[in-house]
Amino acid sequence: MLGNDKLCGGIPELVLPACSSRKPPSSRGLLVPKVIIPLTSAIALIIALSCLVAARSMMKKPRDGPLTSSSHNDSYPSISYSELVESTNGFSVDNLIGLGSFGSVYKGLLSSNGMVVAVKVLNLQQQGASKSFIDECRALRSVLKAGLEIEEGGGRRDHLYHYLLVFLFLVFNFMEKGSLDPWLHPREDDGSQSKTLSLIQRLNIAIDVACALDYLHKDCETPIVHCDLKPSNVLLDEYMVAHVGDFGLASFLFEASNNHSKSQTISARLKGSIGYIPPEYGMGGQVSILGDIYSYGILLLEMFTGKRPTDEMFKVGLSIHQFTAMAFPDRVMDIVDTSLVLEADEDNDDKYSNDIQERAIARYKDKGRVKARRLEECLISVMQIGLSCSTVSPSERIHMNVVVNKMTAIRDSYLKSTKTKFVT
Repeated sequence: MLGNDKLCGGIPELVLPACSSRKPPSSRGLLVPKVIIPLTSAIALIIALSCLVAARSMMKKPRDGPLTSSSHNDSYPSISYSELVESTNGFSVDNLIGLGSFGSVYKGLLSSNGMVVAVKVLNLQQQGASKSFIDECRALRSVLKAGLEIEEGGGRRDHLYHYLLVFLFLVFNFMEKGSLDPWLHPREDDGSQSKTLSLIQRLNIAIDVACALDYLHKDCETPIVHCDLKPSNVLLDEYMVAHVGDFGLASFLFEASNNHSKSQTISARLKGSIGYIPPEYGMGGQVSILGDIYSYGILLLEMFTGKRPTDEMFKVGLSIHQFTAMAFPDRVMDIVDTSLVLEADEDNDDKYSNDIQERAIARYKDKGRVKARRLEECLISVMQIGLSCSTVSPSERIHMNVVVNKMTAIRDSYLKSTKTKFVT
């Protein structure tokens, strides 16, 4: 015990000082400031960063809001209600250029920039008009949001019909040549009897429509199904370029990979116009891009046969698809639009006088036969695409990107063959 001054406690006989009741610091206690404090600081830093990210997201959120003219002032100028009234002469009957299921369309001239526009006015008293308006706005918003390069000449995107949303009106570019319908089915009473489409014009229009559908199906942020493709919804500008319009029945496709429990589309109710509705829709099938492909096939057959799918001849167990299939391929020339046959015969008219040399006459007749054969080959190829798109089985229909490539190849091949000089 000698020299050990720190001894304490023990038996009383040792007469040692009492030990202190204070416990020495444990190793666990030493860890508290070394672990808890840095951990708390890290958690606080993470919370702060999360708040910052959330704040930035909130600031960006308006970009996903409704698309208005103020969002893109450069491409879409602001238009007031009073200017719309003035541009259409108070929505005068004289300015009325069309009537639809849910509203009327008026031609207008904007005083601010001299632009000729068409103003679609929704009739909210008509049942379903409000929903149609909302659906169309959502579809158009998605089309525009997918890329404003449309206005910069983005190839196939140019074939989409561009709209500007203003209140309960839809204002869009005026299409000088009107819809495709009177060009395919001219009527004597409306002065459209002189309207005819050449083979090349029909091919170009078919390609334009195919490009637009391919863009809707593949290139939009959310794939869109038009659901109402028909001649009256294909609009022609001053250069006879076709634009797909009227998205009032359009549906958005959900990404199947995101949620397998959801239906493939927003709505599976029957959509479209009689004659162009795919058969699976009538049997409760879901809306899909294959439905648009069917409608395109029917439209293509209509464009080159000149017959509506609702023609009287197709009301007794016969469809335009069956009508074409029965003539394909050997008797295709018997069912094509007569104006196409007349177009081919124009090159075979009496351009030579009776005193022309016999060799020249024989050469001219041979050239006419060659062109007729090339025309027939072209029409057979087009009809084959129309039949492939409008087949009853959805899985057998070819997709629009394939249609675009095939139709473009058919047109280019025909143009090349007609420009090739006939060699004697």
